[in-house]
Amino acid sequence: MIGARKHRVMGPLDYGRRMWVRLSLWATLIFLYAPIVILVAFSFNDSRRNIVWRGFTFKYYEKAWNNDALIEAFTNSLTIALISTVVSVILGMMTAVLLWRFRFPGKAPFEGTVSLPIIVPEICMGVAMMTFFADIGWPRDLPWPLNLGAITIAHISFSFPFVAMVVRARLTHFNPELEEAARDLGASQWQSFRDVLVPYMRPGLLAGGLLAFTLSLDDFVITFFTSGPETVTFPVKVYSMIRFSVTPEVNAASTALIMITIVLTAIALRLQNRT
Repeated sequence: MIGARKHRVMGPLDYGRRMWVRLSLWATLIFLYAPIVILVAFSFNDSRRNIVWRGFTFKYYEKAWNNDALIEAFTNSLTIALISTVVSVILGMMTAVLLWRFRFPGKAPFEGTVSLPIIVPEICMGVAMMTFFADIGWPRDLPWPLNLGAITIAHISFSFPFVAMVVRARLTHFNPELEEAARDLGASQWQSFRDVLVPYMRPGLLAGGLLAFTLSLDDFVITFFTSGPETVTFPVKVYSMIRFSVTPEVNAASTALIMITIVLTAIALRLQNRT
């Protein structure tokens, strides 16, 4: 039939390539997610040893919930992550708008400096932050949550460049004529920024905020170097618990953290889809 669409007959090589792609995909997924699945499964193991399955139980979740030191560490991590996320989103948005809208002398070095925390290894940044706070004599015996200030500042310094890069990429496709049209219709500079530019940046702000929250919540290296003896966070506490052995209690606490991260990711994605 004239004009009919011709279907290409797949040969043995095509089937082989398709099979290879599928096998590679499944191997990658198993490599990435099998450890997480095993961790979650063994958090319900009724045994002190993770090697042997002895039965199903919730007692280690109850034990983790009643562990005051673990709950305090998780509260510290959550407080730091929330404060760091809010400040990082604000600083990242301002930095992204600055780099996108204005031209000024030294813009390229400034942009490179902003991106530096993304490139520098965490251990180098952790040592630098520890040296900085030691040189300025940062007090470690402040009341809660002020004693979390050093860790929070370090997390903000590490997280806000990620927000800036995400929002900057979002602004690349923005049409400046939309703001000019709003100004022509009588909107002030602040109104055009609030009602035109910010709604356009909102998906990037959500994505950057989620990234900043996740980076802060599970950061270990920078936190380890900037925390004091009375400011233990969740990753540092879990590290101290697994120095001798990995118990189901550690698995239960880690599973709870994974679930919280998944829920927050789902909420952020839902808000981004609505936007």
